[in-house]
Amino acid sequence: MSAFFDTNILVYAQQGGSKADRAREVLAAGGLVSIQVLNEFTAVSRRKLGKGWDEIDDAIEDVLALVEPVLPITIEAHQAARKLARDRGFNFYDALIIAAAIQAGCDTLFSEDLQSGQMIEGLKVINPFTS
Repeated sequence: MSAFFDTNILVYAQQGGSKADRAREVLAAGGLVSIQVLNEFTAVSRRKLGKGWDEIDDAIEDVLALVEPVLPITIEAHQAARKLARDRGFNFYDALIIAAAIQAGCDTLFSEDLQSGQMIEGLKVINPFTS
């Protein structure tokens, strides 16, 4: 299985509790993220979680140790995301994550934000926090 992680997986992995345990478990199995995911993680960590820059740096280093090289946002991903947003009704930033995962050849997208079980051009969305 080739996995791609949505931002919420990284956010939960830095917290405590059962969701954090599960997020760390799926991250430990390896996969991919895009620079968008790291950007969103940084923004959420600062704005919503009140984390300091050093703490964010450490968290990102932890993630980078578990995932393959971080994927850039390409013009092809941007174009595919616009099409997904237009044709399927996804929020543009969700569509950009989906497009990056598809472009990377992933078959699984771990996300709490999208409908678990749905198939999008060969990519299966899985909410790792539901049984």
